[in-house]
Amino acid sequence: MPQTLEIRPTDPAHPAIRPLLEAHLAHTSETSAPEACHALDLAGLQVPEIQFFAAFDGETALGCGALKDLGEGRREVKSVHVAAAARGRGIAKALMLALHDKARASGATEILLETGSDLLPPFDAARALYERLGYTYCAAFGDYAPHPESAFMRLALVE
Repeated sequence: MPQTLEIRPTDPAHPAIRPLLEAHLAHTSETSAPEACHALDLAGLQVPEIQFFAAFDGETALGCGALKDLGEGRREVKSVHVAAAARGRGIAKALMLALHDKARASGATEILLETGSDLLPPFDAARALYERLGYTYCAAFGDYAPHPESAFMRLALVE
């Protein structure tokens, strides 16, 4: 992980973020069926219930992620992406842990997420990370419909 990694609230329209969002949208649309592709575009990330964060090394954005307030103490992780050149350095884990901290600080009691299922090998590393962080598989939530290409996961923030 870069020595100067700083994870901070960021406007998703910041120019340094554009390549990350473009890569994230390309990755999800290329690997998932349209009905199982739930990545948010810039407009989807600029709504009041979303807090967006980015991991910077100096002024270079290496990764991003967001929390969506689902109400009732629940937050959903959205748009986690690390630049291809920065992968394998622990940035995704650092981002996820920062999102956990932000969710706890906001009073959340659980975090939920949707990612690609085991039918989609490009999502294997993401699911493995979430499992290592203590996420367990759960049923579809919110407006999501069950789909064979979607995996739904949950992490309790309080015992």
